[in-house]
Amino acid sequence: MNEKIKILVVDDEPDIVEMLSYNLIREGYEVFTAYNGEEAIIKAHEHKPKLILLDIMMPKLDGMQVCEQLRSKPEFAINKCIIVFLTARSEDYSQIAGLEAGADDYITKPIKPKVLLARIQSLLRRFSTEPSDETQKLIFDDLVIDIDKRLVFTEGKEIKLPRKEFDLLVLLASKPGQVISRESIYTKVWGNDVVVGDRTIDVHIRKLREKVGEKYIDTIKGVGYKFLD
Repeated sequence: MNEKIKILVVDDEPDIVEMLSYNLIREGYEVFTAYNGEEAIIKAHEHKPKLILLDIMMPKLDGMQVCEQLRSKPEFAINKCIIVFLTARSEDYSQIAGLEAGADDYITKPIKPKVLLARIQSLLRRFSTEPSDETQKLIFDDLVIDIDKRLVFTEGKEIKLPRKEFDLLVLLASKPGQVISRESIYTKVWGNDVVVGDRTIDVHIRKLREKVGEKYIDTIKGVGYKFLD
């Protein structure tokens, strides 16, 4: 099932690259490797991987810079490529920065190969759903959300949202007037197998308010958030 799925492994430690590559190849994935940020961008453009395992602390360009640069290109836009940080940095602020840079997941080292493979398979399943033939749009005053095309417009102008911000906006906007608990947001946007810091939702809500306007998202203290139509 995995023979056509390309994965790019990026880390400046050869032993880690070798270990990851060995386990991924055993699972049937097609694996490419890079050892610094500049090489990662070159390899990504050359091979167009479905998923990138990306270290943060690297020479030339760090993982955050690589992620931001790739996300700015259409072929690596939010719905085209899964980017996962695999790093020894476990601080909450580092995880939040990684997700804000456009990553889909943040995994801390060390991690057992079987657990990592399970996380990868979960991510591939989660982002494998093809859009339906019928266009789905949510329209609220000056805000338009095109779910299938993953586009958002305010006052007729397109705004760019990272994947998690878009998913969070759709979750809230698809149930206007209904309070969505923080636990439900964690489960539906990040998944049960993803551990994120306590402030992650708050940061994403703040970013959404900055981009789509303060009037749409209401905080229900101690419970969660509600979309106001």
